[in-house]
Amino acid sequence: MLVVAGAATGFLVGLTGVGGGALMTPLLLLMFGVAPLTAVGTDLWFAATTKIFATRVHHNHGLIDWQVVRRLWLGSLSASVLTLVWMKLHPVDQTAVTLLKTTIAAAVLLTAVGILFQKPFQAFGRRLRTTDAEHFKAWQPGLTVLAGAVLGVLVTLTSVGAGALGAVFLAYLYPLRLTPPRLIATDIVHAIPLALFAGAGHLLMGNVNFGLLGNLLLGSVPAVIAGAMLSARLPHTVLRMALAVVLLAVGAKLAWTI
Repeated sequence: MLVVAGAATGFLVGLTGVGGGALMTPLLLLMFGVAPLTAVGTDLWFAATTKIFATRVHHNHGLIDWQVVRRLWLGSLSASVLTLVWMKLHPVDQTAVTLLKTTIAAAVLLTAVGILFQKPFQAFGRRLRTTDAEHFKAWQPGLTVLAGAVLGVLVTLTSVGAGALGAVFLAYLYPLRLTPPRLIATDIVHAIPLALFAGAGHLLMGNVNFGLLGNLLLGSVPAVIAGAMLSARLPHTVLRMALAVVLLAVGAKLAWTI
């Protein structure tokens, strides 16, 4: 079942850039009974490793916007370090575990809402970009760094958000520059060092289960390559809407069990 879960999630990651944390972390909590911190730490390494294989396919197709990626990294990696320091200074007790589960559920629901409203956000960004291009472009770099910082905190705490919320931010900030395949590729590449950074911190805190991780990767590595190869050929809108519905159900279920 772990291999199957890894394969299904990996295929979605390759196809849409979404699902590494938003789907896998709740699955580990709800289906496999993994402790919250272990689920987050293990999923960060699962997501990073899975996306590395997808990145090679996207890089070969020339789809990655490296300037945008560097701007996101500036915010997300700095925020991840600060969040890890905060976690180290605040030992986990039962209250913190409940808060963590609540945060994960909220992040999953926020991810689903972000997917549902990505098109309106993109349309709003396109309207600003075309009617007030000078001011919009002047704010782009700073807002991209800020978006990265938000993702850095959220991903380090929950392992959720790098894919879907990152895509929403990019769709708004770069509505003309990033086509859907370029947006997916850029979003995936940004998420890898962020997941590794946060994952390294969780590893030092003892929150990674390598046996669990190995089983998940057995399924995800071949599946993510297949998904990435199909990414430019399938209807993204339908796929993302279906994923949003699934995440809404998963997030609601997770919130109900807290």
